[in-house]
This record gives sequence, structure tokens and C-alpha cells, in this order.
Amino acid sequence: MLQDIDAVIFDLDGSLVDSMWIWEQIDIEYLGRFGIALPDNLQYEIEGKSFSETAHFFKERFQISDPLQKIKDDWNEMAWNKYSYEVPLKNGADSFLAYCKANDIKLGIATSNSRELVMNVAAVHGLEHYFDCIMTGCDVEKGKPAPDIYLAVADALKVDPSRCLVFEDIIPGILAGKAAGMKVCAVEDAYSEAIRAEKKELADYYIKDYTDFSSLY
Repeated sequence: MLQDIDAVIFDLDGSLVDSMWIWEQIDIEYLGRFGIALPDNLQYEIEGKSFSETAHFFKERFQISDPLQKIKDDWNEMAWNKYSYEVPLKNGADSFLAYCKANDIKLGIATSNSRELVMNVAAVHGLEHYFDCIMTGCDVEKGKPAPDIYLAVADALKVDPSRCLVFEDIIPGILAGKAAGMKVCAVEDAYSEAIRAEKKELADYYIKDYTDFSSLY
């Protein structure tokens, strides 16, 4: 899988860290503040959107009077402790990062999450020294499934997109990586278990976690 690869770019939630489960809880609590029940299809509707795009969606969809920045600040506050104490790395991720670093493979993060939370995750798990570029969906014009963020990270890393490998756990992210002209490895995650077959079909590779060294190396 790593033959002819100069850079590995990770989505964060569900791909590098096991965190997708917290957002439904946060959405329930947040909407509950306004007396709004969680719609059944909400997670599907916001998949791939940047943090700012999601805040705008919430404001319009649920007619929330708070400014966009307050919405984002509230989400960051609600998620901070969970990301600090309850969100682990995916199995084997630390060893895989060390392998890439030792073999001069550049590393980047391309996440739809907020910069505050991704930097928190990097600090909690001691990952800052691994990554040459960390970019969020708010840094580009369009969120996933548009390829903008992956192309921006490749440009920052000074690597041709065709020599990049992306790790993603949801369909919009897989489509974004493919649209950028990159190889994509789908990562198994409980949140997207129901669409495992579709993920396998769309991606170039599929792993259960990063302990699957035989397929990664």
C-alpha cells in the first residue's frame, strides 16, 4: 500500500481517533437546550461538512438565534473534555505514525472538525511532532466531498496528489480523496458499520485498524 507514496493524509474523527460516537450525544444535548429533538437523519445531512458549514446548517435548519461563532464555541466547550479524556487513537495508529516518520513519509491531517479540537487531540496523544501539516475544513472554500482540503494539504506538503494516501471512514471523505486524485484507504468504524460494503467498493483499500501491518506495509 505504501509503495510510491510520499505522503499520508488522515481524516481525524473515525479515521485516526475513535470519536464519532460523541457527536450524537453533543447534538442531542445542544439541540435540547433549544427544546429541539434530534432528527433521525441529522448525522447523514452534516457528514463531511466543515465545522463552520455545520454551524451555518444548524443555524438555518433549526432557526438558532446565536451567532455562528457562539455555536462553534459552545460545541468546542462541550467536546473538549471528551476529546481530552475519552477519545483514544485507533488501534495501532501510533505505531503506524512512527513507521511513516521513520521512513520519511510526510504526514498531514485534513479534518472537518475545529482547529481547537484537532490541536487538543494532537497534544493529548503527543502527536504534534509527527505532522507536517494540519488543516481543517474551515481553511478551504468547500468541505468534503469536495477535494479542496486534500489538495490544499498536498500543496502544503509539496507532494503530488497522485503520491498521497488518504485514510477516511465516511463516504464524503472517501469521495473527497478520490476526487483529489489520491489513493484512499477506508478505515472500519462502528459509526459507519452499515455502509461497510459501500466504503470497500469506493476506496482502494480497507483496513479494520492500523494493526493490519501486512496490508499497510
